[in-house]
Amino acid sequence: MFKNKLAIAALIFFAFAKIQAQASFKPGLRGGLSLSTISEMHADYRPDFYIGGFGEINITKRYALQPEINYNRQGSNNVDRNYTDPDNGTEKVISQDLKLDYLSLSIMNKFTFGPGFQVQFGPALDILLNDNLAFRKEQNDLAFVTGIAYRMPSGLALEFRFKKGFLDVLDSDYYHNNSNSHYLFGDYNTNINFQIGISYSFETK
Repeated sequence: MFKNKLAIAALIFFAFAKIQAQASFKPGLRGGLSLSTISEMHADYRPDFYIGGFGEINITKRYALQPEINYNRQGSNNVDRNYTDPDNGTEKVISQDLKLDYLSLSIMNKFTFGPGFQVQFGPALDILLNDNLAFRKEQNDLAFVTGIAYRMPSGLALEFRFKKGFLDVLDSDYYHNNSNSHYLFGDYNTNINFQIGISYSFETK
C-alpha cells in the first residue's frame, strides 16, 4: 500500500514538474467592436467598443489558461418607455439608449487546433463602473464567455466571442406597463454581448 501511494505521489510530482517546464507566459492586448443588448425587452443592439489586457499561460502545446481584464461598454439602444404625463394626463412614449460600462475580470480556457484555430470559454465577473439606468436590480454581473479565434504566427489573432450574463440587471417594471404590453418585456433581463476584434500576444524571453 505504501509503495503504491509513493508511486502515485511520484507520478503526480513528475507530471506537475513537466507541466511547469513546458509552461510559458505571454502578455497581450485585445480590443474591438462590442455589440450588446438586454434580453426580454424591445430594443436594438448597442454598438460600442471593448479594450483590455491578458496574460496567456501556456500549459501545454494545445491548452492555455488566460486571465483577462477588460473594459466593456454594453447596454441597449432605442428602448421604448410608455408613461403618463403627470401635468396633462396624456400618454407619451420616449425612446432611451441604456448604457452600462463594466470592468470585466475573466479566466479563459483556450484550446488550439491545427495551425492556429482556437476555441475559448470561461467565466467572467463584470463590475459596474457607470450606467444611466433609472432603476437597476444588480450592481454587478456574472457571465459566461465563449468564442473562437484564429491566431497567426506573428501573435496577432482575430477573435469572435459571445458573452451571456446571468443576473437580472434591469427593473423592467419601470419600462413596462399596460400601454406597451404589445412589446416583448419580461422580468428576467440579462446582458447579451458579442465581441468582434483582434488581440496580440507579446513574445517574452
